[in-house]
Amino acid sequence: MSKISQFPPLLLARAAGLELRGRIHFAKDSIGDVEHGKDEDFEVFRKIILEPSKDQPEKPRALLIVRFRFARFAARTNRLLSLIPIPFIVAQQGFRSKTWMTGQKTGAFQGLYEWDSIEDAQKYWTSFPMKLMKKRAVPGTLNHEITAV
Repeated sequence: MSKISQFPPLLLARAAGLELRGRIHFAKDSIGDVEHGKDEDFEVFRKIILEPSKDQPEKPRALLIVRFRFARFAARTNRLLSLIPIPFIVAQQGFRSKTWMTGQKTGAFQGLYEWDSIEDAQKYWTSFPMKLMKKRAVPGTLNHEITAV
């Protein structure tokens, strides 16, 4: 995605178009599920799915895992605030889904994103919504991993 296409009003317009076409869905079936990590278990509290268009691959081909702790506010407040960037996330090129989770031991937040390609996941790391998240993270707690699926 070009720098121009990362312009927040354009992202909002793209997200609105996706919503109007009925491509954005909140999944309810995985809420409360526990994902077992290497050093901590994470509970799912939200999941959003973007139905693929005709020119996208049938299934996602890349996974991005982002983990961090918020610098301010309680977990409940940060869960609510995490609704704000959703339009900017779903509007990213190659986005397929995001699962929001909180660590059962540390309260760390973890995002599990599915993408059309490794390149799309890599581009997201420097995107507008990631820049917002990086500003809100406790320094030294933000890490990510990108893998092919």
